[in-house]
This record gives sequence, structure tokens and C-alpha cells, in this order.
Amino acid sequence: MALVAHSRDREAFVKLFRHFAPRLMSYMRKLGTDNNITEGLVQDVMLTLWRQAESYDPEKSYVSSWVFAIARNRRIDRYRRQRLVPVDQDYLQGQLHLQNQIDESPGQDQDIEHQEVESLLKEAIESLPADQASLLELAFYEDMTHKEIAEHTNLPLGTVKSRLRLAINKLRRILGPSI
Repeated sequence: MALVAHSRDREAFVKLFRHFAPRLMSYMRKLGTDNNITEGLVQDVMLTLWRQAESYDPEKSYVSSWVFAIARNRRIDRYRRQRLVPVDQDYLQGQLHLQNQIDESPGQDQDIEHQEVESLLKEAIESLPADQASLLELAFYEDMTHKEIAEHTNLPLGTVKSRLRLAINKLRRILGPSI
């Protein structure tokens, strides 16, 4: 990151792009972002990384936290600009089936309920501070262990555990009895 920030090193940027682009694509898809929008958002995030690399402060956050915070903000900005509400397409499909009463089987009701919970959870995670949200994403969406997260972010293991615990407690307060 320092090479990109200080000397505009293209090779260093290519390495950052290769590292973060697939992770950002996965992150956006897991948030329910439309595939057509996802690619543009990822490119926008990487362009922002290139243009604003000098504003990154390693004392304040890790590169991954900074990049994922940019991604989250770009996604929110995109939907605000288009006056769209980010909605999981599977959730909409489930609601359509419910409304039309195509199939009243208990399995479908459980699927719809699961999708509603997933949508609420995504919104709650987006409301967390970026450092906590990024650790949750690594733990639950990337299936990384606490130890792997600590190594990936260069944070002490105890810090990872305490930030995850704080994030989970905040999610509980945000979601309340809705889940």
C-alpha cells in the first residue's frame, strides 16, 4: 500500500487489485448486490484506492478494513444515487411466492423466514463501525477462524475476539427480538 501511496507503483497496485477484487466481489454479492452493479462497484473501489492511497493511514486501520469501508460506502452511495433500496433478489422472490400463495408447504415458509432474517442481518452489519463489520465479514462470510483473522489483519488475537464480541453484542441490541 505504501508503494501505491508514495510512488504510484503500478505493480504494487496490481497485487492489491488481485488480492482485493475477488474478496470485494464476494462481499458485494453476499450483501445482495446485483451482479451487474457489483463489478462496477468493485472497479470504483479499486480506482478510489489508487486515487486516494496517500490518504490511507496505517496507524488508524488496516488496509483491508479501509478497503472494505470504501466498498461499503460506495455501495450505499450507489443505491442512494439511484434511489434504490438494496434488496436481496431471493428475498423478493420468496415474498412473491408468499403473496401469490403458490405453495403453502412448511418448507417454503421456513425459506422465506430465513431470507427475511438474512436481510435484517445484512442491514444491521452495515450499520456497525467499519472495523467491526470487516471482522464479522471475515469471520462469518469468509469462514476465517479468529487466529486467521488475527494473522490477516495483524491484530492481536485478543483484540480480534473482543472486537467480534462487541460487534455481536451491538447486533443483538440492533436486532433485538426480531431474530
